[in-house]
Amino acid sequence: MAEDVKEQRAASKKVGALRGLWPFIRPYRAMVIISALALCLTASVSLILPMAVRRVVDSFGAGDLTIMDTYFGAALLIAALLALGTGVRYYFVTRLGERVVTDIRRALFDRVMGLSPAYFEKILTGEVLSRITTDTTLILSVIGSSVSVALRNLLTLLGGMVLMAATSAKLTGLVLLIVPAIVVPIITLGRRLRAQSRENQDWIAQSSGKAAEALGAVQTVQSFTHESRTRAEFATVTEQAFTSSLTRISTRAVMTMIVIFLVFGGVVGVLWMGARDVREGTMTAGQLVQFVIYAVLVAGAVGALSEIWGELQRAAGATERLIEMLHAEDPVTDPQAPKALPRPVQGAITLENVVFHYPARPEAAALNGISLSVAPGETVALVGPSGAGKSTILQLLMRFYDPQSGSIRLDGLDLRDLTRSDFRAAMALVPQDPVIFATSALENIRFGRPDASEAEVHAAALAAAAHDFIAALPQGYDTYLGERGVMLSGGQKQRIAIARAILRDARVLLLDEATSALDAESERAVQAAVDRLAQGRTLIVVAHRLATVKRADRIVVFDQGRIEAIGTHDALVAEGGLYARLAKLQFTDGTA
Repeated sequence: MAEDVKEQRAASKKVGALRGLWPFIRPYRAMVIISALALCLTASVSLILPMAVRRVVDSFGAGDLTIMDTYFGAALLIAALLALGTGVRYYFVTRLGERVVTDIRRALFDRVMGLSPAYFEKILTGEVLSRITTDTTLILSVIGSSVSVALRNLLTLLGGMVLMAATSAKLTGLVLLIVPAIVVPIITLGRRLRAQSRENQDWIAQSSGKAAEALGAVQTVQSFTHESRTRAEFATVTEQAFTSSLTRISTRAVMTMIVIFLVFGGVVGVLWMGARDVREGTMTAGQLVQFVIYAVLVAGAVGALSEIWGELQRAAGATERLIEMLHAEDPVTDPQAPKALPRPVQGAITLENVVFHYPARPEAAALNGISLSVAPGETVALVGPSGAGKSTILQLLMRFYDPQSGSIRLDGLDLRDLTRSDFRAAMALVPQDPVIFATSALENIRFGRPDASEAEVHAAALAAAAHDFIAALPQGYDTYLGERGVMLSGGQKQRIAIARAILRDARVLLLDEATSALDAESERAVQAAVDRLAQGRTLIVVAHRLATVKRADRIVVFDQGRIEAIGTHDALVAEGGLYARLAKLQFTDGTA
């Protein structure tokens, strides 16, 4: 018994997930009220119509045709009201559904865009897209159709039962005996259907995630001849989604069959009893027709409600997933009472005993007790083996993550005391894997500063040694670069990313392997641009190629999450440590 109560509570909690939609519906209460009034009108009119039919049937034996004509006219008027109410209800309910789903999609996208990279370590991008598209489509069908139809059928059911009782209490009593037999399978199978719907949506999201991941890395997949394996993996997940949906469909089909058979079987039995009453003279033919119409309306309402119940189960699961994402906890958040970063920004950076573990690798320290001060206008190069923690420094400076202990300060203020948009406005990042958007070359560079003029964009491209190859494109700066810049080489992508950073004209410039994909001539041109850009700015550059950092004011050598040495190129070579070994390998091929 206790387990049953526990299960019922869990079920009600699941259905209650639909309440999470109310904050999105609340602003459009006027549309809800108009829809409800139209709904009541159509339900009421549909319940009045059988009365008109009864009058018409009973008037067949009357000699006065005027009475019959009046009843037919009244029936036509009722039909017109039904059509008007249905049209108004459809318009406002559908409009409400589209409006609410648009708001939900915007809210989800706004939320996701503000989440730190730590959140995306545990969820596939494709799954996020599935929630924004597939799950919201389910909610659209519920708000824009199912709820309205469910309420109309509920009113029809309740009103029809009352009017059936008024028409014939005896026959209504027989109908009520059937109701428990109908309700039991709806509740029992409905619980199972809800769990299956949630599982089905999860598999669909995994399928979307697999597809997005594979399409995002299609060149890698093809270059390693991994197509067959990738197809097989996608097919496995997709087939699992199909199998899950088949189970859900089977459950719903069984529920529908049971309910419809019980409903219409009961109607046939009641009709049989009614026909006997008409023959015995205890009931008129018009009353029987009226009762039959009400019985059909009630039966149809019950059948529709059993189907809509399945839709509501699916929508409850989708709503649960959406609300879960809207309320996702982000480990990186802005403070409740942020401080303002003083302008103009000086660019002084301080790391004090910073310890950091990536959320996906909590057992390994990416940074272990890092302390470093960078003066305003200073150029500092971070070097060391792969995985030493260099790029992690830039991730923390942009506050994509927060350290587990220690502090990071900009101009003396802890980054956690500032809003991310405030201090990021003073920084420009050129990532190791440059991002090119599916738009023109001009707009890709202008991403650094959306209000920049075309002349400023051209100047930034010129400074980044990108102007010549952009000008040679079919439409020059207006050339569409394709998704992720498929038209460009790796070096061209990096030069556009550098031009974007130059255009931003930020006080702090962060370069993560920014020249790794450039040829020698382009690297010299970009290095000259970076040198000019670094004048009066704080520059932190991560590089494996030591030739790009020799002119830095200081070089910080990282190894296994710790700082091994700090100094100039010549001083570090003279020390004979890790930096000297790296320099020896790069400049002399390890032979000297």
